[in-house]
Amino acid sequence: MEDEVIQEPPSVSSEESSCCPICLGPMVQDSYLDKCFHKFCYNCILRWGKVLADKHHSPSSITCPLCKTENFAIIYGFDGIHFQRHSINQDFGDSFILSKDHRFRLQCYYTEQGILDDIFNISQYWKACKYCQPNRWLQSWLRREIQALIQEEDVDIIVHHILGSVNASFTSREHKSHSNAHGKKQEEFRISVSEAARPFLAARAERFVYELQLFLASGLNIEAFDAVYRQRLGWSSAGANTQALRSECIDRTTIIPYLYVFDEDSDGIE
Repeated sequence: MEDEVIQEPPSVSSEESSCCPICLGPMVQDSYLDKCFHKFCYNCILRWGKVLADKHHSPSSITCPLCKTENFAIIYGFDGIHFQRHSINQDFGDSFILSKDHRFRLQCYYTEQGILDDIFNISQYWKACKYCQPNRWLQSWLRREIQALIQEEDVDIIVHHILGSVNASFTSREHKSHSNAHGKKQEEFRISVSEAARPFLAARAERFVYELQLFLASGLNIEAFDAVYRQRLGWSSAGANTQALRSECIDRTTIIPYLYVFDEDSDGIE
């Protein structure tokens, strides 16, 4: 990475800069590809590069997910005069490769929220105080979920932080006199865990908390929970989806951005 000087910043409209085309959330640490100057969150475009690296091994360039232009560096840290350059392939060699189960869980975040609400009743989970019963699969589920969402292998510190927030919410004193004590506890849990997860998951923090409650309400182990999810989505198993099944599922339940970074059969390069 190098400090360099440029005369003026890349020209982008306010509409283009309002959200990241990859995560669809607000821009976090603006960055640009060095040839086409399309703008992304720094971590998002880094992860896009890692996806390409996993498929092509030691790439010397990165293809823009918007215009397909071949780029050779990521520009970030622009302060009006100086910027930093991240050269492609300087650290992609040690990137974390997502398993089929990781990719499956990541795809779930692009489906419509609530498709399993008729199977797993989150409100009943809180009303019946089932959170008082320990869940031996929770830590493993959290680790896989966070690995999938941030696409990093070493997430132990993040898991420890979020698990601490979860356990603190479970053991906090209930408001017995409140007419809707379980609803209040559920809302406190949502706020507490969202705040703990947001620094790491950004715009996905709220959906993460929903998926967490769904897993807890299911009472199932990880494999059984995944099986129910796949059955509802019409996916027989992770990584074994036919194109027809994918198309049917997208038409019925999913909201997929136009960047198909999770398609195993295509890397998005024409």
